[in-house]
Amino acid sequence: MPPASKAKEGEPTSAVHSQLVKLLSALFYGTCSFFIVLVNKTVLTTYSFPSPLILGIGQMATTIVILYVSKLNKIIQFPDFNKTIPVKLFPLPLLYVGNHISGLSSTSKLSLPMFTVLRKFTIPLTLFLEVIILRKHYSLNIIVSVFAIILGAFIAAGSDLSFNLEGYIFVFLNDIFTAANGVYTKQKMDPKELGKYGVLFYNACFMIIPTFVISISTGDLQQATEFSHWRNILFITQFLLSCLLGFLLMYSTVLCSYYNSALTTTVVGAVKYGRRSDVYIFNDTRPRAS
Repeated sequence: MPPASKAKEGEPTSAVHSQLVKLLSALFYGTCSFFIVLVNKTVLTTYSFPSPLILGIGQMATTIVILYVSKLNKIIQFPDFNKTIPVKLFPLPLLYVGNHISGLSSTSKLSLPMFTVLRKFTIPLTLFLEVIILRKHYSLNIIVSVFAIILGAFIAAGSDLSFNLEGYIFVFLNDIFTAANGVYTKQKMDPKELGKYGVLFYNACFMIIPTFVISISTGDLQQATEFSHWRNILFITQFLLSCLLGFLLMYSTVLCSYYNSALTTTVVGAVKYGRRSDVYIFNDTRPRAS
């Protein structure tokens, strides 16, 4: 009887600790999201750095280096590369590329208010995919709250008289890619699969290659190499800070999804959309045509 009594006494403490970890991971993600917007705004707008893709590549490279060095020093653990890794990771890299391209395309064709409103549809899509893919069940209160957000989005969208079918298609594709990315990230973080560090490391490894190819095809790489502020210490400091924050954003996103649901991570991430367009790893804060 005494041991059972002690177990019962420890349950409330364990529950409080679990809730605290969930809250702190969500706050960490929200904080990283906020600060990377500020730093990227300085890099892309104040200094007029012409290539958000190269900035994203810098952030991915930083993630790869930090995690690999940490693994070598046995600070963290994740599986060594083998032929099963791409299969286990699939389809995360493809979802990222689709998310990235559709995100940039939609923000260039829609006004920021309309983009912000339509991005809210990521939330019910995430809920739907969690139910289908992860077999997760949500209470009626949560479902009603989600649809209340959508109702508010419809009301807000009604005040925008502009219509751009191509822009709407791209932003809804962006919503689908973002929701699928969050749900599959949650699935792949299973310790029996890759774990949260393995997902973070190998996803960055596989993402950096197609992003680099895209930067060449769009001319971003050439523009970046011809940029005039590479000898400016203040710019380099801001650029490196953005790369570090990019890693922290990726890490906090995975951490938030690990301790919470993909839906929680999506809702926290939706706060950013009121500021600028989100493309998962970095936010392109350059002014865009409406």
